[in-house]
Parts: sequence; C-alpha cells; structure tokens
Amino acid sequence: MKMERCIANQRQPGWMLVIIVFCCVLLFHSSSGISQTSPAQKASSETKVKGLVKIAAIGPRPLNVDINTEPQKIVNKMIAHWKSRFAQVLPDRPDLIVVPEACDRPAGFSLKKRLEYYRVRKDQIQNYFAKVAKENKCYIVYSAAREIQDGTWRNSSVMLDRTGKVAGVYNKNHVVIEETTKAGILCGRDALVINCDFGRVAFAICFDLNFDELRLKYAKAKPDLLIFSSMYHGGLMQAYWAYSCRSHFVGAIAGRATPSEIYNPLGQVIASNTNYFDYAVAEVNLDCRLVHLDYNWSRLKALKTKYGPKVNITDPGRLGCVLVASQHKTISADEMIKEFEIELLDDYMARALAHRHTPGNTE
Repeated sequence: MKMERCIANQRQPGWMLVIIVFCCVLLFHSSSGISQTSPAQKASSETKVKGLVKIAAIGPRPLNVDINTEPQKIVNKMIAHWKSRFAQVLPDRPDLIVVPEACDRPAGFSLKKRLEYYRVRKDQIQNYFAKVAKENKCYIVYSAAREIQDGTWRNSSVMLDRTGKVAGVYNKNHVVIEETTKAGILCGRDALVINCDFGRVAFAICFDLNFDELRLKYAKAKPDLLIFSSMYHGGLMQAYWAYSCRSHFVGAIAGRATPSEIYNPLGQVIASNTNYFDYAVAEVNLDCRLVHLDYNWSRLKALKTKYGPKVNITDPGRLGCVLVASQHKTISADEMIKEFEIELLDDYMARALAHRHTPGNTE
C-alpha cells in the first residue's frame, strides 16, 4: 500500500527507484539460483530416491491342517492364517512385508497330498496377498511353490507391489537335490534385482545362502536390500551376505524358535522376532555407504561436525569400517561422501589390490 501511494502521489520518486532496484536484485538472485547452501545441497533434488523404509518380517511355523481336509478348505484356512499374521504388522504401516519360503504349504503333507492341494490352490493365496498389498499400499513377498505353463515347478518369491501387481519373480537358484528328483522343482537361472520405489531389491531362498555363485552376482550388483525367505536360518551366512553385498538383509524364517531378523550392511542385527512373537518390524535407512577408517578419520570428523544429527556414522568395532547413513531430507549419503572426499570401502580395497599387483610391489 505504501508503494501504491508513492506512485499515485509521485511525492518521493527517489524511494520508488530504490524499491524497484531492490525488487530487481531479489529477482536476479532467485532466477540465478544463488543461495547459502553447500554444493551438495545445490546438486540434490527436493527428495532423495533412497531413504527410510519400514520392513516387517513374519516367521510363523507352517500351518497344521488335518490331511483329510478338502483342498479348497485348506486354501480357506491358509488365507485365514495369513490374515491373522498380517494383522500383527499392518498397524505399523510397513512398506514391505516378507514371509518364509513355502509360506502356504501345510505341515506334514505327503507330496501327493501337497500336489492335490496346490492344483486347487492355484493363484488364490497369491491373489489374497495381492489384495492385502493393494489395500495397504505396501510391497509383499509371496514365497511358494508354483506350477508354470509347461507343467514344471519352481520354488519362487513373487514380489507384489503397492498396487498388488507382480513386480518380479525370483526362482530359487540352488534347490535341494530332492526338490528336483522327487518334487520336480527346477533350479532358477537368474539373480533377480528389482527396482522398487524405495531402492533396489534382490532375493535368495533357503539353500541359496550356501553358494558363492549367487552371492557374488549380488555382490557385484550391490542391491540396497536382500530378501531371504527360508525354512533354514543360515547362521553366520546372513550377516556375511549383508556385509559382502554391502546391503541391508531381511530374513523371514519359518518357526518362531528360529529368528526372523533384519541386518544392516555391517552384518549387525537391528531387529528380530522373540520367543513370544513371530515377527519383527523395523525402519531402516537404505541411504547409506560403507567406508573404511583408513585415510578417512579427519574427513569423517568434518562430516559429522557439519551435518550433526543429519548423518549417522555407525562403528561396529574391530572391523575397521563404518556405515555412513544420511538422515538429511535432500542430501544423500553419496553427496555427503563426495563433498568431503571420503573414500568408500570398495574403492579402498580396489586401490590396495592395485598396489599389490603393481610391478615391484610383490616379492
């Protein structure tokens, strides 16, 4: 209003000129993108691609059903069983739910009885899982035996997206020998990596965890998260896969007595079920990188000094490397690391290997 009166009365043309110049300066600064932000902030988008994701791992024991029950009634019982299991974790609004291998296989059935049930089941339980995924806007892994069009079978993990659609299917690469010789289940061929809206996801099922052939493919691909549906835990192999693949790891294992756990890329357990509950839920930060302490001590200190609580640096002790995770809304861990010229763990290992193989450096 003051500016309008000045223009109308033309009493103070000098003030009018000052105001016009000031507005032009503001416009110039806005259009040129000049701000008091760091180079990392300028380079980042409004929101990061990777960040926090809430994961639920459910590990109930296989459902006991009378072997004389009609196949369709078994299907109905199985859907009711999983409805009750999902009800435990859905109040937490997870982004991803993972279940064990052969999640809809009744306990104690002979192969003949199992096949009778499967051929009535078809996609009914997968479709129920898809309905839950769509209604709750979350990803769900449906892990089960599947008969495909040519009549052969696969032991698969089906990733259902937030709309209930199939985002990808992983077929168990390393089946136990009897799975093929007795049940006709063939080995899968591919090391599947799926792009989800929260990051890149890879899969393994049960016996897979024993084989470097698959692990090394994932170590090269470096997914953000490894999903492990299983009847068997794997012991130290879970932490080993997490660390060697530089990935978070979630394992859903059948039976409350065997832990269903979530690991960070350091191989540390960050969530687990208990003897009382058959599920674990945790929010994990996928925007993270592994960094060796060598040559990075002062840089890591400077990083923490600048970003404070917006960056977490986790040291497990005795390993020599730490996990750098960005809590910042717009600046990623990669941008922070680049800003302070911090050397990543893999880059350091590659540099050390190159040194060893340089002529004159080996006996």
